[in-house]
Amino acid sequence: MFKDRAIVLLAIGQCLIWASLFYIFPALLLRWESELGWSRVELTAGITLAVCLSGLAAPIAGRLIDAGRGPETMAGSTVVGGAAIFLLSGMTTVWQYYLVCAVAGIAMAGCLYVPCFALVTRARGSDARRAIIFITLVGGFASALSFPLAHLLSEAVGWRAAVVCAAAIAILLAAPITWLGARAEENSQTPDNSASTDGRKRNRGFIANPAFWLLGAGFTMIAILHGTVLHHLLPMLDERGVADHNAIMVAAFLGPMQVAGRLLMMATERYSSNYHVTLAAFSILGVSIFMLVYAGSSLVFLAAFVVMFGCAYGTVSIIRPLTARDVLGEENFGAKSGALAMPYQMGSAAAPYIGALVWSIGNYDLVLYCLVLLAVLGLALYFAANRITSTAAPD
Repeated sequence: MFKDRAIVLLAIGQCLIWASLFYIFPALLLRWESELGWSRVELTAGITLAVCLSGLAAPIAGRLIDAGRGPETMAGSTVVGGAAIFLLSGMTTVWQYYLVCAVAGIAMAGCLYVPCFALVTRARGSDARRAIIFITLVGGFASALSFPLAHLLSEAVGWRAAVVCAAAIAILLAAPITWLGARAEENSQTPDNSASTDGRKRNRGFIANPAFWLLGAGFTMIAILHGTVLHHLLPMLDERGVADHNAIMVAAFLGPMQVAGRLLMMATERYSSNYHVTLAAFSILGVSIFMLVYAGSSLVFLAAFVVMFGCAYGTVSIIRPLTARDVLGEENFGAKSGALAMPYQMGSAAAPYIGALVWSIGNYDLVLYCLVLLAVLGLALYFAANRITSTAAPD
């Protein structure tokens, strides 16, 4: 895989894009709350707006990829997202923050994992699995880059300079690297795959498949769970009295643990099916939340949480597109992937705001108990979707 230039470039691009456009928000949430005087609910509402618009725009990005415009879509979206992040450095009012979040969210629809995986699947068909896994292995280090860098820069020169640095990484590094990788991948596409995903042949029959909705709902539960933990992790640990440097370390290690989970999945792929990997991921996510409930400030329990949560969610990023392909087929995969991304993105969008609302009612223990219930519900929905697809041919 290291000799596959297109995939290596896409992997590096994804790591930089996630670090500069996505993780910058949870990394700086506490600083914005303390220095700008805005409430946690107001700040998380902006993140919710960004992810919501990203989900709504995902099908459009998918259709552009189906039409062979993947390189322009991904690179252009990265530039737009970087420009939006740059504008965060000058924000002084909440409405400015919301406007920037809206633009950044729309840009994310065209440059994060969903469009990247659609591009790779369109080009490689059934051979896309290992390429997707490699991209997520490298992309998993985004949090390890973003959280410490944002913390160090904020301490040294202020959070506004940290935001400018993130924007520069997106525009000057991530965008050209992504364009080169996406162009090489688009050019390597075989005629058969091109024909099978031609954007002019749009069959929407998959929408009528109940497995599509059950699958979407099941993964949406996981999206809410993950989004709540990610965006509230630093405030959550702060409420438990965890020292700042330890909290940053916990957040930073989420990404590497996702990489560890993906490596484990690769090592056991001959002995496990997508079905069993997904069941295990949903279950372990629920158990990891229990670990966080009782962790307090104990580094041992926090380490156990990071390992379990990171490894389990790391496999979800891979399983989602693979499951979509298994259930819905390869034809017009960009549109299908984008459609399936919508409920997932809506869950991710709602997560920060819902988490803040539940926290305002009680505390983070209440939030965590609700997340355990979501893991159980998601597991049940996925099980139901699998039962349907195991007794009927996918549409």
